[in-house]
Amino acid sequence: MSESSRRKPRVLSGVQPSGSLHIGNYLGALLQWRDLQDTYENFFCVVDLHALTVPENVKAAGLREKTLEVAALYLASGIDPARSTVFVQSEVAAHAELAWLLTCVSPLGWLQRMTQFKTKSDVASTVGAGLLTYPALMAADILLYEADQVPVGADQKQHIELARDVAARFNDMFGPTFKLPNPMIPPTGARVMGLDNPEQKMSKSISAPGHAIGLLDPPNVVKKAIMRAVTDTGSELVWAEASPGVKNLISIFAAITGESADAVAARYEGRGYGYLKKDLVDAVEGALLPLRARYTELRADPTYLNEVLDAGAERARSVAEPVLARAKAAAGLGRGR
Repeated sequence: MSESSRRKPRVLSGVQPSGSLHIGNYLGALLQWRDLQDTYENFFCVVDLHALTVPENVKAAGLREKTLEVAALYLASGIDPARSTVFVQSEVAAHAELAWLLTCVSPLGWLQRMTQFKTKSDVASTVGAGLLTYPALMAADILLYEADQVPVGADQKQHIELARDVAARFNDMFGPTFKLPNPMIPPTGARVMGLDNPEQKMSKSISAPGHAIGLLDPPNVVKKAIMRAVTDTGSELVWAEASPGVKNLISIFAAITGESADAVAARYEGRGYGYLKKDLVDAVEGALLPLRARYTELRADPTYLNEVLDAGAERARSVAEPVLARAKAAAGLGRGR
């Protein structure tokens, strides 16, 4: 029996070290990853190469600090380096090398129609080519680890579909090389909206006060953001007529407590929004208080954090490099010795 048929299904995912991780990242990604650790073989990377796609938002020292911050938040959220491989993307050179191969087989039209490129290129003052070829790098991230599943929010499904298309095209051109991945979309907490604008997904790139609940925000900031969150013009919760803002608060509450949205809504039906918001503050703080404490411990011990990332990079390279070598050989690169 081959190794691939013996092992657990494999998962690969990652977060950019740009901006500050928020409750949407926690509910839609980090908690989902934590719960996968016993049933999947997991690779979780800090995708620092992706952060360079909008270069005006990145400064070298700040990027390195954010990389360590995100890695520590992975661990503080319950990612166990004894059960999951945690590493920094740029420390595994195969990511950038395979990305070039995949860029060369990705039709321009496929890349130009990606939602992220169309959205960011409209607002960025200087758009580099990396923003266009970003999906090829994301495909390389996934394909290097022969991932069976890729945990993403529904808005990221397009990237997994492109990775499948690019892998299939490479396989057609050069012979069977890559395993085609599938998206894994969590049922709850995958799309948390902005507290100030519930029509817009909560984003790390938006720094406006009251937009997001940062994982490292102090309690007074968390409380202020939730109590000022957009709800309805009325004073009492009516679930059947709830606005996007109310539904967003209920969704956050349900994802944190593990209840259904209907159960949470029923508890506050006919009551003022102040009751919902006050209890949501308590629920959010109940989740973030231990996370912040563990994060502080991890950042106070840089030796341990670096040991985790060094071991993770070594493990990641041991898996990624044979896949890269196979792809290069299939494409005819090198001298074939």
